[in-house]
Amino acid sequence: MPEQHDMRIAVAAASFNESITRGLLGGALEALDRLGISDPTVVWAPGSFELPVVAAALADAGHDGVVALGAVIKGETDHYEHIAAQCAAGLQQVSVQRGIPVGFGVLTVRDARHARERSAPGPGNKGAETAEAVVAAVAALRQIRGGG
Repeated sequence: MPEQHDMRIAVAAASFNESITRGLLGGALEALDRLGISDPTVVWAPGSFELPVVAAALADAGHDGVVALGAVIKGETDHYEHIAAQCAAGLQQVSVQRGIPVGFGVLTVRDARHARERSAPGPGNKGAETAEAVVAAVAALRQIRGGG
């Protein structure tokens, strides 16, 4: 991927389930650093439901891509389904409307153990995978648009 060092990448992380999202954030920041993006903007949102509006503001502020991180863990009510669906739809809407990649690094799991496994350091970290996908998508868009 050419010229990642000039990409403006932001990370929006949900503070709800913070022990999980901090692990995702660590993985994302390590991946971005490895890809030559050493100073990404990091913004905390209250929860995953608020990630789309934060991602939209980051896009409007001139970022080339946004890595959205959070964790929605099933509980005893239907709340989980509503938050997960609206978060996914909202992030996809921001991506299409703003024309930038918005990576969906929001874990939607039935068990907290699964969230811990996917946010732990190492090759299975979904924050790292999401950051890598955003950078690759920015590079692809630049190629299509003739900017790199």
